[in-house]
Amino acid sequence: MSLSPRNPKVAVSVVFVAAMFMSIMDVTIVNVALPTLGREFDIGPSGLSAISVGYLASLAVVIPASGWVGDRFGGRRTLLVAVALFTVASVLCGLANSFAELVAFRILQGIGGGLLTPTGMAMLFRAFPPQERVRASGILTVPMAFAPALGPVLGGLLVTDLSWRWVFFVNLPIGLFAFLFGLLYLPEHVEPDAGRFDLRGFLLSGFGFALVMVGISEGPERGWTSPVIVTSLVVGVALLVALVVDQLRSRAPLLHLHLFADRLFRSTNAVMFLATASFLGSLYIVALFFQDGLGLSALNSGLSTFPEALGVMVGSQIASRVLYPAYGPRRIMVGGLLGVGTMAGLMSLVGFDTNLWWMRLAMFGLGYSMSHVFVPTQAAAFARVSPAETGRASTLFNAQRQLGGAIGVSILSTALAAVGTSHLVGGQPAPNLTSYHVAFLVAAGLAFLGTLAALTIHDADADHTRLPPDPTPATPPDQDDPPASQDRSPQASRLP
Repeated sequence: MSLSPRNPKVAVSVVFVAAMFMSIMDVTIVNVALPTLGREFDIGPSGLSAISVGYLASLAVVIPASGWVGDRFGGRRTLLVAVALFTVASVLCGLANSFAELVAFRILQGIGGGLLTPTGMAMLFRAFPPQERVRASGILTVPMAFAPALGPVLGGLLVTDLSWRWVFFVNLPIGLFAFLFGLLYLPEHVEPDAGRFDLRGFLLSGFGFALVMVGISEGPERGWTSPVIVTSLVVGVALLVALVVDQLRSRAPLLHLHLFADRLFRSTNAVMFLATASFLGSLYIVALFFQDGLGLSALNSGLSTFPEALGVMVGSQIASRVLYPAYGPRRIMVGGLLGVGTMAGLMSLVGFDTNLWWMRLAMFGLGYSMSHVFVPTQAAAFARVSPAETGRASTLFNAQRQLGGAIGVSILSTALAAVGTSHLVGGQPAPNLTSYHVAFLVAAGLAFLGTLAALTIHDADADHTRLPPDPTPATPPDQDDPPASQDRSPQASRLP
């Protein structure tokens, strides 16, 4: 493969990795700044949640429509608009003079983020034929693991040494680079028949997913019996049930739910849902454990979390280059999920007197194990999906992944609150590490549940993703790869 930026594989990879890195890092870097934002705008902890909830709600509204938008207007145009919108919204967040402005601009960020991830993933998997998609999965793993770990470190430095506004301004150079590079080199791909826009499906999915995300995100803080939370979840779930019925009957559905009829796509989505719930939930609890439990500074907490990113980077290379071609997806996923569960379980043994390097080692092991889930799951998920359906499949894959992360954080937060993060020691309040230990054990349980889903995967369904790439003749750099929409999978054009 030519390394020329005109090579569609290189162009899509560079733009998508930069954009994904920016959008994922934004979540964790903003979390570090929340206490400062509360003091700046004189907003209490419960009110500050609007910064995150507004972003998540707009993300949930836009993601279901992203597949149709990318097919209708072209992946290149949609991805560039998404990057530009996210970058401009980031700058506006940094310039906000009131809390209301900040929340509004965060919602605008969510719109860009909701279009960005599914569209970029679809372009990436269209650029890489099935037997090279494990390489694409290795590319995807970098921003998905490195950015959440870097966010707290960079956020702590920026908030401490500069200003909270820089946690948003830092997106400008990354977004500008991704946009200009994409403008010059991204190939275009437009589906010839995107179909009409399913307005009813969009309204049902938008309101349904948004209400569920708000309920899940706010439930641990407000209490699960709060009328607002109960109403959000009941109405949201009802709308999603209506959405499923409507989409299965529609001749031109917004969400192609029939893709779940394919057992490989169904199983890999279940694995990713549970793995993301365990992994992102663990990262959320780890940050609280370090700072509120063990009393570390925000910077030291971020540095102690960082070994997770190193583990992912090392593990993704081994998983994609050595293990996947030799063994296929199922055994690697099972081993990775068992490793994630084991690392989370070991974290439940860490106390005040434990050497912190044991926790850092467990973080490295968590990242290393998770890479053995991310890489094979993403490589296999689209193995039997045709190029024409890739955009819609990416929408479903990212929607359930986003929901899995929110549910994981919610479940672990609820476990934390149920036990209580503080108790009295000698008449004085002190951190209650038992609550964090219980949360880590819940995360381990979610990972072990994921192994059951991984066991339903049939390696034979993804055999053609393990083949070495066909030799290509020497041709000019911009022609040495197959067309972006070409899929050499023998089963790519049909579902079983």
